Order: sequence, then structure tokens, then C-alpha cells
Amino acid sequence: MKSFTRILIAGVTILGIAVPVFAEKIVVEGSTTVLPIAQKAAEVYMQKDPNADISVRGGGSSVGIASIIDGSCDIADSSRPIKDTELEKAAANGRDIKAHVVAMDGIAIVVHPSNGISAMSKSQIKNIFTGKISNWSQLGGSNEKIVAISRDTSSGTFEAFMELVLDKQKVRPDAIMQASNQAVATTVARTPNAIGYVGLGFLSDAIKAVSVDGVMPSKETVLTGKYKVGRPLFMYSNGTPQGLVKEFLDFVKGSEGQALADELGYVGLK
Repeated sequence: MKSFTRILIAGVTILGIAVPVFAEKIVVEGSTTVLPIAQKAAEVYMQKDPNADISVRGGGSSVGIASIIDGSCDIADSSRPIKDTELEKAAANGRDIKAHVVAMDGIAIVVHPSNGISAMSKSQIKNIFTGKISNWSQLGGSNEKIVAISRDTSSGTFEAFMELVLDKQKVRPDAIMQASNQAVATTVARTPNAIGYVGLGFLSDAIKAVSVDGVMPSKETVLTGKYKVGRPLFMYSNGTPQGLVKEFLDFVKGSEGQALADELGYVGLK
């Protein structure tokens, strides 16, 4: 999708006629995991090029991919690979979706800071989120019911977690489903017996990350592959990028954009 907004520059005239400047506008939509990267990159890019108009919004990976397929956004953010069924739908709509890896991320397993447990196995995490373990005492903790906090089903982080940790088993029915990484982090921070999962960029002192199979989530362990709950982050375009779409993607994937990803807590590729 391309749209052009004509802006009249007041006070600049030639023979009494205002000079029009054309600002290309693009819409970036999707993953709440990728959202901070997209927002910060758009902010910095528009400072460099005042004629660029980049609108960024979240909604989840599935929302972004659906929007790029139906043409209501120009770039789709996603924290998971596009599905074959989505590619088929795109082809039926005459869309040729191209993937661009913009950073790496780890899915951190987080608990309340007061929780005495600091290490878990991937098997234990799977058993918590599928309902086989329901009390912290089963893991050597206090005799308290575990409150599982999960992302909702439109989330790429949810799908990656299902793939990497749950072996595609269903999440326990009493799990509290949240629409964003920040919502998960906030809920865990406010709930002493909670456990959830968020991208690296959403870690803070308000929540505690635990090690998984003896490895803590970090930029280094994700990049080296030691942390097994890592995944690439994507931006998708329709066809070979052109115009502002290409320029923005080049910026995000370039050294300056990757430095921004690092600053935000993600794992830059450069």
C-alpha cells in the first residue's frame, strides 16, 4: 500500500505559488514484541527525514500478517515465521510476502521477584503451562497455587512458546491470557505467585527471569544458541521493498537500526 500526502509549506513561494512537498506515508503493524523496535526506528528515521510519515501500531503478529495480506499495512511486524496457510492466502490475494529478519530475541520465563525459585527445566515450564504442575511446592517452592500468565492466541510470542516449550500442547484452561508483552510483565509484577513469559526487551527489576535448563536469557546466550527459547524477529513486506518501505527496512537492518534494537534489550544482528 502506498499513499502520498501533499503538504503545503507556508511562507515558501515562487511567483506567489506555494511549493508542494510530497511526504510518503507507510503503516507498520503487528507484533507487540517487535513494536518497540519499530516505534523507536520510526521516530529516529523521521527525525532524519522530515518528509517521511511512518505510522506504527501493535495488535499482534497474526494481526500484522493479516493486514499485509489484505493490503491495509505496508510492513507487518511478527515474532514468528509466516505460516504456509497465510502464504497461500496472500498468493490468492495477489500478494508476494517477503521476510526480513530485523533482530533476535529470547523468550524469558519470568516470576515475581519474591519467588524463591530461580531455575527451572524446560520440562517443568511445559508442565506448568499445560496444567500438570499447579502448585509451587511441586518445584520446591512455597505451598501456593501457580498463576499462569500467557499471551493470547493472536500473538507470535504465544505461537513461538507453544513450539519451543510446550511441544504444541494446549495451554492450561485457567491461564490468564494477555494481549501484549507489557501486559504479561505488569501482571506478573503484581501477582506474587505468577509465572509468565516475555521478550528480552520487556525485562525489568519488577519481574525476575529464571534460568531454563541452567541457562539465563541474555543477548549473548540467545546469539550463541545456548538459550534454547530464542527466535528471530521479522518485518514482512509485499514483494521486493520499494520507496519508503525499502528505505525504512534498510535503516532497521543497518548498523544504526541494529544499535537501537540492542539499546532496547533485543539482540542486534550487527
